[in-house]
Amino acid sequence: MDESYRTVIDTHKKKIELFISMYEKLRAENENLKAQLSSCRSELEDCRRQIETKTNNIKELEQKIDKMQMAEAFAASAKDVKEAKQNIGRIVREIDRCIALFNQ
Repeated sequence: MDESYRTVIDTHKKKIELFISMYEKLRAENENLKAQLSSCRSELEDCRRQIETKTNNIKELEQKIDKMQMAEAFAASAKDVKEAKQNIGRIVREIDRCIALFNQ
């Protein structure tokens, strides 16, 4: 009977050692996964900051484009105004010639 107890105890001892070994492996794996998760969170935060920076850059560039388009529109308008003044001046000179011809 003593031998059967010893066998049962040895069997349980081996199982306990196996459980302890598995526990240690899982604990180490868990620590490794926690470190990876922390690294991923850090990378994710970096990506979020980069996205925010890029989004702000895009907004700034869109505002610059809007300003440039508006300035270009005003510049084109100023050119059109100059041409219109020249045309009006030309028409007024023609009218003055016509009046001068009528007065002769």
